[in-house]
Amino acid sequence: MASAHGSARIAVASFVGTAIEFYDFYIYGTAAALVLNSTFFPNLSPLNGTLAAFSTFAVAFLARPLGSLLFGHFGDRVGRKSMLVASLLTMGLSTVAIGLVPGYDTIGAAAPIILVLLRFLQGLGLGGEWGGAALLAAENAPEGRRGWFGAFPQLGPSIGFFAANGIFLLLSAALTDEAFRAWGWRVPFLASALLVLVGLVVRLKISETPVFAEVLRRQERSSLPLVEMVRRAPARLLLGGGVIITCYVVFYVTTTFGLSYSTTGLGLSRGAALGLQVLAIWAMALSTVLSCLAVDRLGRKPVLITGCVFTGLTGLVMFPLMNTGSTALIGLAFALGLAAMGWVYGPLGAYLPELFDTRYRYSASSFAYNLGGVLGGALAPTVAAALAGSSGPLAVGYYVAASAVVSLVCVLLLPETRHVRLGQQVQTT
Repeated sequence: MASAHGSARIAVASFVGTAIEFYDFYIYGTAAALVLNSTFFPNLSPLNGTLAAFSTFAVAFLARPLGSLLFGHFGDRVGRKSMLVASLLTMGLSTVAIGLVPGYDTIGAAAPIILVLLRFLQGLGLGGEWGGAALLAAENAPEGRRGWFGAFPQLGPSIGFFAANGIFLLLSAALTDEAFRAWGWRVPFLASALLVLVGLVVRLKISETPVFAEVLRRQERSSLPLVEMVRRAPARLLLGGGVIITCYVVFYVTTTFGLSYSTTGLGLSRGAALGLQVLAIWAMALSTVLSCLAVDRLGRKPVLITGCVFTGLTGLVMFPLMNTGSTALIGLAFALGLAAMGWVYGPLGAYLPELFDTRYRYSASSFAYNLGGVLGGALAPTVAAALAGSSGPLAVGYYVAASAVVSLVCVLLLPETRHVRLGQQVQTT
């Protein structure tokens, strides 16, 4: 069992990396909603430019499963620590580079092409990040406390999102719209360089997890984790990915699409919409912590089932609340959407690693997580924008509710893992 000092270091290392990497990921989503359409697609109409910007947003999600397989393979062969460092560098450097890409007016069609390539690298890095951070926490956790230890990497997205929207909010307040569009939007991307340095310092000081160290000692590493996970746990890979679908749908409908809709469709100022989302993110952080505490006491499945039901109901009320035009009710809609995300997302830091054997756990849990990211998040802003344009915003709420039903079915088909010991072989199907 880790000492108090060791436990604190593990918590910080698993948290800080996901916070930084999700900060990098979210600043792109915010920029896509606010400015990338005019900077990189100025020849398109406002609607088509927004759809094009959201499409570049989707590219990273397509890269994430590839990143999970790449970093997962070496994470299961070499170790968790080294891949956590590599994924952080991949994500961070590509983010900084996005802030340096000239716009369409400067280099023409090369601008969106370079943007897409760097966005692909962002997704590749994030594809390897979550699995390593979750395993760092879960494989170091004492028995009966994996849900709580798993809360730390799961809190990273809340803080990363708060930092991302917070810096955009400050820039919106400090700069004119012309200055923001000309150069201000680049500042959050360039600031990522400092955050990556902090993350590297923390992660270089951690040790390998005791569970994987035991695999190395016994010389039981898998030679081909990808092949083994597909052969031994195909159903769990697909169902585990299905559980997380609704997390990403409700999150990106609430944030990326919600930001665009509230500013262009409801007339909120950019600063007001960002401010509401900055306040609402604390609902996600709180629900993440509470759900992680609950899974250690009640089990994984009861908490996830109630979270899926809550997410479905949230989808049905979100846009009626927003369409009132009331700033307070728009903020409430944001808070409900983000609370729903945290409720389902929090337990997955423990649940997905528990579904798979140590020999291929990095590969399998990362792939399942990122498969859900592709299915739930890659096209969520684009689908939401298309649905709102063709059928009205209420259809977007039905889309959220439908995703919750899919995830609920997947939870019901998976086993309870509360009492699984990670050092032992997991029975799979």
